[in-house]
Amino acid sequence: MTVETVRTPVTTDPVISVHDVGVRFHRGRRHRSARDFLIKGRRGVRPGEFWALDGVSFDVHPGESIGVVGRNGHGKSTLLKLIAGVMLPDRGSVEVTAGVAPLIEITGGFVNDLSVRDNIALTAGLHGMSRAEIAERFDEIVAFAEIEDFLDTPYKHLSSGMKVRVAFAVISRLEEPVILVDEVLAVGDSAFKRKCYDRIDELLAAGRTFFLVSHSERDLRRFCKRGLYLKQGRLVADGPIEDVLAGYEADTSS
Repeated sequence: MTVETVRTPVTTDPVISVHDVGVRFHRGRRHRSARDFLIKGRRGVRPGEFWALDGVSFDVHPGESIGVVGRNGHGKSTLLKLIAGVMLPDRGSVEVTAGVAPLIEITGGFVNDLSVRDNIALTAGLHGMSRAEIAERFDEIVAFAEIEDFLDTPYKHLSSGMKVRVAFAVISRLEEPVILVDEVLAVGDSAFKRKCYDRIDELLAAGRTFFLVSHSERDLRRFCKRGLYLKQGRLVADGPIEDVLAGYEADTSS
């Protein structure tokens, strides 16, 4: 299944360039072990290994909103982790020329034994906020997350939905030009989702570059103009989101 790429020509330099990227996993072992580094130069795979991403290439320009679709286990989250810089490719290159605010795992970047208060300060600081900026935005973050009564609770004691509230409240207040969101909003309740959707609308209106991995066609159509379809680790479609979703639906229903 192929989808013709039709996009308006742009004159700005790419903010993200992914070129011939391959990521190799070994079944039953975590990626990037010492042994993985020793065999990094080899293009093939050994027994028990497979390509989670294979030959993926595309450019992203400032202000683009991109939805990534594909079945579970076909490389979507791996792609976002490469862009976020938390994983390295085994082949090819990923160049990101702007700061990234990733919301790709519910607990990503948060420390279970620290309080919610300390996690907000720590995560914001790790993403470049100064102490003054954290102090200035702290009340706004807490109010958005509706977490006032749990500030001194260890993060590990929060429910999954409350963890999403804290993570989104912090990440969406960062000034990074690139925002990555991977399925985590599916955990939140309907009222909080509406707040998140309004905040994403604000970020898009401000010209942020936005990646969304989701199985919700409604969300993808609302927020994204461009789509990427990953199938068995390969990029099989790149084009307008409606065309990519139509091709994905046709491919998976056949």
